[in-house]
Amino acid sequence: MNDRQDPYDPYATHEQQLIGYDAYGRPVYGQVPAQPAQYEQAYEQQYGYDQGYGQQAYYPQQQPQQQPAAPDYGQQEYPRTPGYGYDTQHTQQSQQWIPQQAAPAPPAPAPAAEPQPPRPAQVPEPRRTEEDGQDAPDYRTEQFAFIDQPDEDSEDVIDWLKFTESRTERREEARRRGRNRVVALIVVLALFVVGGAGYLWYAGKLPFLDGPGQKKDTAAAAGPQKRDMIVVHLHNTKKGGTSTALLVDNVTTKKGATVLLPNTLGVPKDDGTAAALGKAVEDGGVGVRDSLDSVLGTRIGGTWRLDTPFLENLVELVGGIETDTDVAVPADDAAKIPAVGQGPKQHLSGAMAVAYATYRGQGEPEAKQLDRLGKVLYGVLRKVPGDAKSATVTVESMGQILDPSLNAQALGALLARLGEHAKEGTDAYRTDVLAVKPDGTLTDDANKNVVKEVLGGSFTAAQAGTAPRVGLKDATGDDRTQVAAKAALLNGGYTFVDGGKADKTQPATQITYQDDAQRAKAVEVAKTLGLPETAVKKGENAVNADVVVTLGKDYKPS
Repeated sequence: MNDRQDPYDPYATHEQQLIGYDAYGRPVYGQVPAQPAQYEQAYEQQYGYDQGYGQQAYYPQQQPQQQPAAPDYGQQEYPRTPGYGYDTQHTQQSQQWIPQQAAPAPPAPAPAAEPQPPRPAQVPEPRRTEEDGQDAPDYRTEQFAFIDQPDEDSEDVIDWLKFTESRTERREEARRRGRNRVVALIVVLALFVVGGAGYLWYAGKLPFLDGPGQKKDTAAAAGPQKRDMIVVHLHNTKKGGTSTALLVDNVTTKKGATVLLPNTLGVPKDDGTAAALGKAVEDGGVGVRDSLDSVLGTRIGGTWRLDTPFLENLVELVGGIETDTDVAVPADDAAKIPAVGQGPKQHLSGAMAVAYATYRGQGEPEAKQLDRLGKVLYGVLRKVPGDAKSATVTVESMGQILDPSLNAQALGALLARLGEHAKEGTDAYRTDVLAVKPDGTLTDDANKNVVKEVLGGSFTAAQAGTAPRVGLKDATGDDRTQVAAKAALLNGGYTFVDGGKADKTQPATQITYQDDAQRAKAVEVAKTLGLPETAVKKGENAVNADVVVTLGKDYKPS
């Protein structure tokens, strides 16, 4: 028998035998197994069960007055924590091991007491420190009970967290891809804007900025340029009459142009006299190309005779044309000419194109009819194949009567190049009507803007030893003076270029040249006319010639 009483168990007695300690360090008292049944019943009534821990606690229910009162630690119940919780396996092993121990004889039977309700597990209040002003009782860890409450929904919570995490990751990935697309789009737009601005700057199309491309074009335009040029004579086989145009391919600047020549333009004949261009073409056109070179200072490569039936075939071969018509052309049933409507982007067949190109209203100037011819030629060039071989086949299929100096291959190649310029629009192709005075001479504006800029008419590259081209302009107001000067120049072996009459008279005669290489020839012209060398000056020529003589009132023919 153990006479020591457990200080933490107020219901322990001195008559019980200590057989060991449980998992929480509390003493365990045993009982003698071989006892009468009346002792077992009394024993069960005397000792209750601690349902808070799920095992027999063997705490006596009687004689509480003999034991010191246990301190009240409150009724708060703390949850069980893993590591401090209830060990079921160890408790079962303790219950199996306890009956096998020897137990002391039970005490004398006591009157049966009424069954007591199960007492809840008492959890001691936290240990107080000396700072609270009271003596801190000494507590041990085995006095605290922790209850393990397994979470039955832990797997569901884990699955839900995984699902939420994966969905969040997918959203973040979608946002990241969206941001990447936006950044890529911004970069592409920025490159497009920068590239477009760079191209416009290079081409010199930005205001107040000259790009390298524009500078190259300007330098090319200022320097020597190579041009391929032919003259086209359109013959109206039904109503009569002719129209003349120059087709120019500027190889240097890669641009094209159509220059329309009025029939009133004066061209020199072999005898030195002047004749109207229209009359010269109707007479057979022999020497017209050389006469135009003489007046314009150009080098025409060939002559293209285009009768109206062949123009109709050409328009049909390219599938018709579209052009803006400025006037409605009435139908001519006798000539089988269909009507042409007025308005933008009118589709013209072959017969309609011929009717529009040759139409000239009553009282209209010739420039109106030439402008309509230029629109038809521009529309045809836009439909001509860009390949030289295909364009040559088109020319051969047209059945045109060609000049001996111009074959189908050369014409096809030229039309193909001009067609490429025309397809680019008005920036690469232009159409001009050459302005002339009533006497058939060129105006100053025509000489400056068309002849020199478009046609490249210049005589500065004249070969050494050849007779210079001398232009004569009368500023005396006396026709007899001009005739005498013209005769003197022709007798001197010079090529005469008629400059017409000046807008106003001037007192002194001037002889001008543009190129320093022509100064010596200008001095010789002055001697031929009986003028002093002081009359020779360098300046811009009003007439497209090597040397220009502007007669003043001081000129006296010899």
